[in-house]
Amino acid sequence: MLFCKVKTPGLAHVAYVLGRKGEAIVVDPRRDTDEYVALARAEGLRVRYVLETHRQEDFVMGSGELAKKLGAKVVTLDHPLFGHSDIKLADGEEIELAGVRIKALHTPGHTPESTCYAVYLDDSKAAWGVFSGDTLFIGETGRTDLPDREKTGENAALLYDAVRAKLGPLGDQAILWPAHASGSVCGGNIAERDDSTLGFERTYNPVFTEGRDAFIARKVRERIPRPPYFRTMEVWNLEGGRALAKQPGAVPVLAAKDFASEMKQGLVIDTREPEAFAAGHIPGSVNVWLDGLPVFAGWLATESTRVYLVLPRPDDLDEALKHLARVGIDAVEGTLASGFEGWRDAGMPLAMGDTIAPRELEASLDGHVVLDVRDDQEFEQEGHIPNARHLYVGYLDEHLDRIRKHLEGKATVAVTCNVGHRSGLALSLLERHGIRGVKNLLGGMTAWRKLKLPLEKGTAGSVTTPDVEGERR
Repeated sequence: MLFCKVKTPGLAHVAYVLGRKGEAIVVDPRRDTDEYVALARAEGLRVRYVLETHRQEDFVMGSGELAKKLGAKVVTLDHPLFGHSDIKLADGEEIELAGVRIKALHTPGHTPESTCYAVYLDDSKAAWGVFSGDTLFIGETGRTDLPDREKTGENAALLYDAVRAKLGPLGDQAILWPAHASGSVCGGNIAERDDSTLGFERTYNPVFTEGRDAFIARKVRERIPRPPYFRTMEVWNLEGGRALAKQPGAVPVLAAKDFASEMKQGLVIDTREPEAFAAGHIPGSVNVWLDGLPVFAGWLATESTRVYLVLPRPDDLDEALKHLARVGIDAVEGTLASGFEGWRDAGMPLAMGDTIAPRELEASLDGHVVLDVRDDQEFEQEGHIPNARHLYVGYLDEHLDRIRKHLEGKATVAVTCNVGHRSGLALSLLERHGIRGVKNLLGGMTAWRKLKLPLEKGTAGSVTTPDVEGERR
């Protein structure tokens, strides 16, 4: 038997390949499907079924394309939001694969159509494991605000009841195979582990340890940023996703002068580390480090945005394209020849940021306005620099006016996040909005805490997630 997890960096997505006796299933594949195809072929497996647990929100699904490539059937629950599938299973109905029985279990709450698949080997009455999608994570459950924020509590009740009624009876021995791991925006506090069982989850996962009312109240309080590209994913994934639109060889490599001319039509994303960006960059460019593309590019660009890339190395183009394609950004129109060095050596215009160290900032706090761009929970519960203002980095472009008055005084703005990557993006966005002299706190709150510098907790100075509440005073 073959059982393989296929992880997607950045998105913290996990797909699965299960093969036995020459046949296989793939569960929740991403848009670029070559890895699944290569794995099946290397093992001599015919992929018969592609299972979907739900209409994914955070990446373009690859089920339609994979089924087309391999002649497989797409399997889903018989729910209207799975309109594209070949085999529609009723709640409790099964399919069979080389002695492996797979039972569909309707578990709404994260999304209306969310489905888990219990797996039984041979004639065993005890489940070997369960593909839990985004219903049940390791240490957490899926967020319940996505279908309708006004119905977050109702969805939490549905999820709570479904987990206990459908997954609980599978037994403590059942292995948990969720669709996302720690770092995903599809859940709040997913544990930083890769393995668990229902029995272990029963001892500490809030959906099992809390009462129904307490669980619902906790989910209502949960505030996780929702990137705007999620709406596009809902539409595309209703159709089973889309095939890749562009290969690396199709992206023009542009000399500095050509890049300068072409980039006026779109958005320049500089994927170098924040220290390098601060030292020198193309005026008007935004700084999203390479590994941050799958998380933050969807806040800045849409499927129609023309994107121009500045890469750390030429070989990074393939990785950057995949990161962008997975969140529906296909219009990559060029990359800068020789990277930023090519721009610099051609004598093109330069912009520079600034950085600051924790002790330096602590010694001169009176001369700085601190802007913390972590999410609400990080700012409020993990502690922040005294008197800091707060707005999550994903909302800076659209909602900067809500805090602009605090950033345009005589004091210099110092931006912080956890280590410096998100604050590097924030620095570039503030620069684009005309706020000058911004400094990036390198090491961020991680270094600040290690140095035992002053911290405070609470909501003072925070502009919370804009689609939840108004500004806090």
